[in-house]
Amino acid sequence: MDIFQCQQCGDCCKGYGGTYVTESDITKIADYIHETPESIIKKYCVLSGKKHVLAQSSTGYCMFWNKLCTIHPVKPKMCKAWPFIESVLIDPGNWAIMGNNCPGIDTNAPMDKVKQTIKEKLANTV
Repeated sequence: MDIFQCQQCGDCCKGYGGTYVTESDITKIADYIHETPESIIKKYCVLSGKKHVLAQSSTGYCMFWNKLCTIHPVKPKMCKAWPFIESVLIDPGNWAIMGNNCPGIDTNAPMDKVKQTIKEKLANTV
């Protein structure tokens, strides 16, 4: 039983949620779009505290969203993990909350299956 089937709707790419990007993420994005890491930070990131997050366009979507993720092969770790994120393990109610905004999330999935799947996915997310 799959507890998530991406609908490619982009809802997870919209709204300020703070998609943190690591140095490695920035370098991969820069290489992929043939820019320097410095230009990626300047053009596509904002600071949240002391960490860089992907900025949003005037539409409210991530700067790299254009009806599909334009950096999909090198998207940041946080994006790769979605919706299998640690906050669901901390508070399982987050699965239902996320499901209210994500049509691909099976909010009727048994919570033990959700937790087990998240643990497995997090262990394998590189």
